[in-house]
Parts: sequence; C-alpha cells; structure tokens
Amino acid sequence: MSRRETYEEKTEQLLAPIVERYEVEIYDVEYVKEGKDYYLRAYIDKPEGVNIQDCENVSRALSDALDAEDFIADAYILEVSSPGLGRLLKKDRHLEKSLGEAVEIKTYKPIDGQKDFAGILKAFDGESVTIEEDGGLRTLARPDIAAVRLALDF
Repeated sequence: MSRRETYEEKTEQLLAPIVERYEVEIYDVEYVKEGKDYYLRAYIDKPEGVNIQDCENVSRALSDALDAEDFIADAYILEVSSPGLGRLLKKDRHLEKSLGEAVEIKTYKPIDGQKDFAGILKAFDGESVTIEEDGGLRTLARPDIAAVRLALDF
C-alpha cells in the first residue's frame, strides 16, 4: 500500500466515528500534492446536503484526532467540504448511489473518435460502466475511463 493510500485509509478510520456523531457520511478522503503543498481532503455528505456548520464541526474534530494520532509525516493542509454538485464518482459506492442519474465520462484515449461521453448511468461492474445515450447503451471499459462525474444540468 502506498503512503497516500495508507494516509487516506487511516484518516477514514479516524473520521468514521466523527461523521456518525455529526450525522453525515464520508464521501471520500484524498491525500494529494498540489504544487509544493500537500492536502488532506475529507469530503462529507448527507441526503439534504452538508452546510458550513457540518464542515466546521467535522473539520475541528478531525483535526484534533489527526493531531493526537500524528501519523502524517509531511506538513499538510486539511480541508473538509461537500463533494459538490459535479462530484467525481470514484468508488463503487458512488456509482451505486448514482444509478439512474445523468453522468459525464472522460476517457484516457479516444473511443469512436471521442473522449467525452454523457448519458444515464445504467450499470457498472469491476470491468465496465454502462450508460444510456441517445436511446442506446454504451459500455466503456473501466481501465479506459479517466473520470466519471455527475452531470450538471442548468
């Protein structure tokens, strides 16, 4: 397991009782380097959406827990927020919750001359993601997919 994966997993473990206390759920945790800075980001959610108070409560409690455990060697910036409207669907649990929703998919390389696809998420498994587009089904191999996100409909 990489250092990033270890940090994310340990953070999720610390976060689990905190989100339960504040009646929100963990959407995702990521540890990334952007420029010269490291960021530890915790995304939280709940059915009616999170507000600033939810983020503040979880951030304070998580910060205290991280300080007590002190397992991240680098200096980092902690951010706690909502995953947003156009959220990335990175994990199977994200895809499961989004079945029947409009999604946008970006692939690493062109497939049938395009890298951007949009449609209704119909199915997924370990190997592929299927969307309904223009009345037909399109199945894309998961290794070809760079990102899946909820479509924004304005």
